[in-house]
Amino acid sequence: MSDFDEVRSVLHERAELNARLALIPYEGTPEIKEVSGQKYLYTRKRVGARLTSTYVGTYSDDLYQLLLRSTKEARELRKQLRKLDKKLAELGYSEGQPAPRVIRNLEFARVNLKANIYDQAVLEGVATSFPQTEEIIENGKVSGMTASDVQKILNLKHAWEFILDPDVVQAESDYYVLCHIARLVNEGFYANGGRIRGVPVTIGGTSYIPPLPIESVVRENIAEILRLPAEDIDKAIRLCLYTMKTQIFLDGNKRAAVIFANHYLIAHGQGLLVIPEARVPAFKKLLIKFYEGADPAEIASFLKTHCWKQF
Repeated sequence: MSDFDEVRSVLHERAELNARLALIPYEGTPEIKEVSGQKYLYTRKRVGARLTSTYVGTYSDDLYQLLLRSTKEARELRKQLRKLDKKLAELGYSEGQPAPRVIRNLEFARVNLKANIYDQAVLEGVATSFPQTEEIIENGKVSGMTASDVQKILNLKHAWEFILDPDVVQAESDYYVLCHIARLVNEGFYANGGRIRGVPVTIGGTSYIPPLPIESVVRENIAEILRLPAEDIDKAIRLCLYTMKTQIFLDGNKRAAVIFANHYLIAHGQGLLVIPEARVPAFKKLLIKFYEGADPAEIASFLKTHCWKQF
């Protein structure tokens, strides 16, 4: 492996660990406080030069054990991150600063993160409400939803956190970034969710059967889209639609496609591409037509007009 490939691999691993760290709902040492005979749980951690104490909830053994596990997991993740930082230094890597507009786009994406994840969950048919989605994103769990749906939302957060890493957003939107995104959205469902599929698949609601993808062809097609003399939004839409129609992975292709397109858009400071909840039925109809051979200009125009968030 060349130094360039190794640096890219380590950066991806570091971004994933940072994304995992962001998934931990409670970080800090558990602290029990008693008021008028009632016990309450807090987490205590150092922020800068001072110790902060954050309220979590009424004491219960289950919640206390969750806080202990979260603290242990966070400590281990930070330990692994320090090792990766050391390895990057040994490889001679120095961090670059994204362009000012890209930094603004990262902020724009973070402000809209919960809404984007909710809209993507709706597109996938996840039975959730915005408050439930918000609860899962903030605390990692919610009542009244299946474990599978909760996992899908957590995976979406994980994948979004990955592409919002300052190092990852400066990487090229290539086949390897797409595969890593697919692995994250399929986590907990498939052992190799980011590997190109090797079996036939069908798509509900359409007679279209996507051919088996060939890795070299997929890599070149993605590279060809990136080389097009087109606006960034048009390239992002092409990347999104190509990933969806090719069905590169066993599952999660729409989720991976949207996040992959956003990696490209954010890296170029051109906003976000997300199908709003109200537009999902119309988009699905256009997507079926696109699968079955309709002119891609129609669905591309729909995405550009109704799904492109600019700042």
